[in-house]
Amino acid sequence: MPFSTPQRPFGRMLTAMVTPFTADGALDADAAARLAVELVDDLGNDGLVINGTTGESPTTSDEEKDRILRAVIEAVGDRAHVVAGVGTNDTHHTCELARSAEKAGAHGLLVVTPYYNKPPQSSLYAHFTAVADATGLPVMLYDIPGRAGVPIATETLLRLAEHPQIVANKDAKGDLFAAQQVMSRCELVYYSGDDAMNLPLVAVGAVGAVSVTGHLVADRIAAMVTAYEAGDVELARELNDELVPVTEAVMTRTQGVIAVKAALEHQGRPGGGALLLPLLPMPAADRRVLVEGLADGGVPGFESVA
Repeated sequence: MPFSTPQRPFGRMLTAMVTPFTADGALDADAAARLAVELVDDLGNDGLVINGTTGESPTTSDEEKDRILRAVIEAVGDRAHVVAGVGTNDTHHTCELARSAEKAGAHGLLVVTPYYNKPPQSSLYAHFTAVADATGLPVMLYDIPGRAGVPIATETLLRLAEHPQIVANKDAKGDLFAAQQVMSRCELVYYSGDDAMNLPLVAVGAVGAVSVTGHLVADRIAAMVTAYEAGDVELARELNDELVPVTEAVMTRTQGVIAVKAALEHQGRPGGGALLLPLLPMPAADRRVLVEGLADGGVPGFESVA
């Protein structure tokens, strides 16, 4: 397993990686491996999340999840943390995916709040502890009430932090004070799960980011986190200001994976292009706006509007 510490169990900069498909909707494991290599070797990610929402996990099969996970582990697992997204709204299924990910060689698990069925807090606690008990892998919770329909309450997070396998939380709640309440009272490590909140969350104690825009600017996000932690707040703010057009272009106009796949396609990189229904590729008019925004953000390959 790549080097990790209790203070930063999954690294500093993780991109929530897209799942590449061919034009006819078949999984493209070779493209996944090539994209993973680019993200780690060229853009400086020290971790990747595979089969998260940005990886279109709601619409990929268990067999596809296993294939892409194994392809990425083989490609970069010796030099980056590979975290498997295994969360569903079915505890039994989630435990099965967790065991499969452990067998494939994943270094950790990302477990999202069960979505749609809106379980109460006692049920959330039972769900997450059951998944954590299913393997020996460290677990990163994923608190995203905007998608799941229910938050993980502060008291529930504090109880979950007592489990030896539950070591981190990917926070996309958008509540900085709630994050502070948890971090001030337990050892649960926080990662920003919302690109718009990367610097604010680091400022109150998060150790890094699980990012969608990391496909394009992971090196700059990592530099921002490093600058802040080194005490150079002015540089961190400057870097954050430069990243605002990128976050706006990718994360505010459509589903993040739609925008990222359009951006990767524009750059001619692996992972661009086809999505699985119910998601559709970005229309041409929206692509022009995307290109303009990424050009404003200084992303390579977007120096002029196509």
